Amino acid sequence: MTDTDYMARALFHAARGRGRTSPNPVVGAVIVTADGVVVGQGYHARAGEAHAEVHALNMASARARGATLYCTLEPCSHTGRTGPCVERIAAAGIARVVAAVTDPNPLVSGRGFAFLESRGISVEVGVGGEGAARLNQPFFTLVRESRPFVTLKAAISLDGCIAAGRGCRTRLTSAAADRHAHRYRAEVDAVAVGVGTLICDDPLLTPRGVFRERALLRVVFDRQLRTPPCCRLLSTLDAGPVMIVTSPEAAARADRREPLEARGAEIVVTRGGLRAALADLGERGVASLLLEGGAALQQAAWHEQVVDFVRLYVTPHLLGADGVRFLDGDPFSFAELVERRVEPLGVDVLMEGYVHGPR
Repeated sequence: MTDTDYMARALFHAARGRGRTSPNPVVGAVIVTADGVVVGQGYHARAGEAHAEVHALNMASARARGATLYCTLEPCSHTGRTGPCVERIAAAGIARVVAAVTDPNPLVSGRGFAFLESRGISVEVGVGGEGAARLNQPFFTLVRESRPFVTLKAAISLDGCIAAGRGCRTRLTSAAADRHAHRYRAEVDAVAVGVGTLICDDPLLTPRGVFRERALLRVVFDRQLRTPPCCRLLSTLDAGPVMIVTSPEAAARADRREPLEARGAEIVVTRGGLRAALADLGERGVASLLLEGGAALQQAAWHEQVVDFVRLYVTPHLLGADGVRFLDGDPFSFAELVERRVEPLGVDVLMEGYVHGPR
């Protein structure tokens, strides 16, 4: 077994925390003795609970002395809701730490490695780095850009349309594609739509058929506060809060704001464009946002260059000349996405990839 093999095992454990640790990263750890025996392993399960390294050290106990710790992220060196992992690692007698990536958090960012090396612990960084970066794109984006990692999701016809016409509710995807989409909803921090989609489709924006441990934030971008107080979204507050992002002018209209607040919606005023609204979400610790529609909102996100990942469910339908084009007909090429992936889902085909690549 090589360092790469053990790091792959740590990455497997890290992925077990997906959808449950935000705004913290997902992290996995494996402890291996000098003769190649795995004596400890663990992952970060929830924000505020013990980190992956602590779980692995607890399992390894005295067998950690002289062993190698494989960790998917630089061990923390500061006190947050839990204590610094580097102190536990040094006290346990770990001889060597192999980490996939440096933690971009300014409170850590190399300090964890420096602490370990000052205690005579050998440190190697970079093994499994690409895989670790993919797992933690939401965390990295939140720390580095102060906004959520944005996934643009759309169901499109073979002729590149998302609806049969303006304001026309159009069901395109199969049951298999729907199940896949709901699994992803179960992992993100927030789901967002524009008010046009809300009025047309009256969606619930809840993950169905899958387990979700945390409440899901539902966001409506609505500059004129046209959201109907009777919409179904506001009947599902037990699934998570509803935030309506609007303009100062609309928020000043009590006749529109107060009925929505009476139904439990939080009205958030933003003075800038979509990028400014995303920064507001970032301040709230929202690390991942699924942008589900509609055409105007997705086009705005594309123009403001805040889309990080594109997920398209391509269906066998043809919607014709009157159909609403994906991104309103703006230039888009799947071939230009990075790390593209294609997967059959029933009669549909999933096509997805990064806009800029993991970073």
